[in-house]
Amino acid sequence: MSRKHLLLIGLPGSGKSTIGRMVAELLNAPLIDVDNLLVRQMGMPITQIFGMVGETEFRRMERDAVRAACVAEPVVLVPGGGWAAQEGELDAVREATCIVYLRCQPGTAAKRAEQGEVRPLLTAEDPVARMRTLLQEREPYYNKAEHSVITDNKAADAVAAEVAQVARQQAGWL
Repeated sequence: MSRKHLLLIGLPGSGKSTIGRMVAELLNAPLIDVDNLLVRQMGMPITQIFGMVGETEFRRMERDAVRAACVAEPVVLVPGGGWAAQEGELDAVREATCIVYLRCQPGTAAKRAEQGEVRPLLTAEDPVARMRTLLQEREPYYNKAEHSVITDNKAADAVAAEVAQVARQQAGWL
């Protein structure tokens, strides 16, 4: 089996960046965290990029970064939480990727998201309610992943080990 990209999707706060970094280490693989890539390219935080260019242009930048990564050597690929919910994006990269949905409850995601960088779509008065809405909108897309790993009440290293196992069995990573 030829090696595929390992693509992590899920809500903001589901652990994509943390787990992606850990899985990349476990697999001795390169990591492309799309948000970090855009921050470096633009020289400003995601909230500022989002505010400056708007959601439509931000999603185009995200799409271009993911598609560019998918034609290069296989990597652990971590797009933002909204990328997978853009019509046609998962289908466009499906052949080149092994998609893993990091599944967690809205309350867990909201709590984790509060601890990280400010996220443009989560600046609501009730972050848990906003996360529930995002999950309702995005889950039909997230459920298109070939694999799903529950992240609630699990240590990050246990989740990373589970995802790395999927990569080894399903995506050709050794």
